[in-house]
Amino acid sequence: MTGEPEVHEEFEARLKAYEGRPAAATGVGRDPVNEPMIRHWCEAMGDTNPAYTGPDAIAPPTMLQAWTMAGLSRRPERTAAYDELLGLLDESGHDAVVATDCEQEYLRPLRPGDEITFESVIESVSGRKTTKLGAGYFVTTRTDVRAGGELAGTHRFRILKYAPARRPEASNAPTERRPRPVVNRDNAGFWEGVARHELLIQRCTRCGTLRFPWLPGCNSCGSLDWDTVEASGEGTVYSYVVMHHPPFPAFTASDQAAAAGPYTVGLIELAEGVRIISNVVGVPYDKVRVGMPVRLCFRRYDAELVLPVFQGVAR
Repeated sequence: MTGEPEVHEEFEARLKAYEGRPAAATGVGRDPVNEPMIRHWCEAMGDTNPAYTGPDAIAPPTMLQAWTMAGLSRRPERTAAYDELLGLLDESGHDAVVATDCEQEYLRPLRPGDEITFESVIESVSGRKTTKLGAGYFVTTRTDVRAGGELAGTHRFRILKYAPARRPEASNAPTERRPRPVVNRDNAGFWEGVARHELLIQRCTRCGTLRFPWLPGCNSCGSLDWDTVEASGEGTVYSYVVMHHPPFPAFTASDQAAAAGPYTVGLIELAEGVRIISNVVGVPYDKVRVGMPVRLCFRRYDAELVLPVFQGVAR
């Protein structure tokens, strides 16, 4: 279909008719809840909560979806109804897609040995919404996860199927500003430090634990008393993603090495042991690697905004 996407009451009624229909075949978890997967998850997340170890261990609640995943060698079995819904949106011109968010609800803890079953339905299709990416429809699927037949949790996953908005030619497009950070009473001191080109880490004055991002209290001992230490600026890439699509004009020219192209968002482990999310700059996006040394620098993006970023360091 060409031209403007199809939009009328009859069309939206057709979309709504898919609500409540299965989105995937009823499934069985590939493995029971098990200690090795719990251990790997906790190591990857840096989660040392004692509730996840020992004879009475439970699985971290946020692992809920992990027990339902098909793995790399198999694809989830989507239903014909879900494929029809997506095809209907494609045919009407809403042929772009972006995942927007997910929600989880935990009803009972999962423990090693629990056998997992799950079923997924198309929970809702929104009315047509206008977004910066373009106008489209939010499609929400709900997966109910059961252990031994008992409902243990619910996972909702939402996508936007949209018709990409027409963008002005690059030569005429206004320069877009970087999004502003949310500054509140809990993190104002951090951003004041950034303005002085200092990366400040909170330190609990009771137990000495460093923490980042800034929080009102200590995760280790609960104390509300803290001071700060300035980061040395040395770190390594702990993990990273490369943003290809959708393009955001405010970001595409942020690094001369990747001007008007993909850019790298890194999870940086500082020498002090805490981690921060920021851009990795000065290195082509396809050359960034886990373990790469990086060094802190500060970039001014406009008259108001200075951000900490991390320059790749050649070995």
